[in-house]
Amino acid sequence: MSIEVDRTRCIRCGICVDQCPLDCLRTDSEGFPVMKYNECWYCGVCETDCVENAIRIKLPYLIR
Repeated sequence: MSIEVDRTRCIRCGICVDQCPLDCLRTDSEGFPVMKYNECWYCGVCETDCVENAIRIKLPYLIR
């Protein structure tokens, strides 16, 4: 899992899902974003476009 979603801040707007250039995100049964595919490029679009700052990208150790 390369993203963390703060469910207390997320308003389930779906912007992050719509903006992901690789279509890695989807919404779960409650409407929160989750990783659909583990092929994230860590581009930061989901984190940057989140209006509530509810998404954090967890970079793998080797990329840091």
